Amino acid sequence: MSESISETSPIAAAQSDGRVRRLNWGCGTHPDAGWINSDIKEAPGIQLVCDILEGLPLEDDSIDYAVSIHALPEIPYGQLVPVLTELRRVLKPGGVLRLALPDLERGVKAYLENDREYFLIPDEDAATIGGKLVTQMVWYGWSRSLFTPDFAEELLRKAGFGETAKCSFKETKSRFPEIVQLDSRERESLFVEGVK
Repeated sequence: MSESISETSPIAAAQSDGRVRRLNWGCGTHPDAGWINSDIKEAPGIQLVCDILEGLPLEDDSIDYAVSIHALPEIPYGQLVPVLTELRRVLKPGGVLRLALPDLERGVKAYLENDREYFLIPDEDAATIGGKLVTQMVWYGWSRSLFTPDFAEELLRKAGFGETAKCSFKETKSRFPEIVQLDSRERESLFVEGVK
């Protein structure tokens, strides 16, 4: 684990006053108010600038729930379980991790049905349907791992999550209805949750 949070930080204050602590891991340049925003890149509103592969600077069992929107695909395959294990570490017992991931099944279905409208890739970047599929799935080289719902659940179980569930956009199986607040990219995403 990296350095700990200062006693006077807003994160420490949220922990001590009994408020729900929620982590937005891999927020990019779009941090959200009311969340502990974490990313490897520094930007305004990001409280935890760190590489998760080196550990999150959060105490064990300190987060009620965590959400990650399309950040896990940037992690190399061999590091997926360690990253999910680190996210599990910071969750309180019964805490929930919600993942939104690019849905390979939807992409392949669109490819097989020649549904060019599904893909977000302009013709100047990839004109063929196969080019659109590949470019979208690897998102111009940013994504290193691909996901299907069953594979995402398998990874969560390997990381020690006791319960896993496939969910829909803006729908949760958890006891935290507000966990869906960050949901986006409905058309291209799958959603899964794991409970510590």
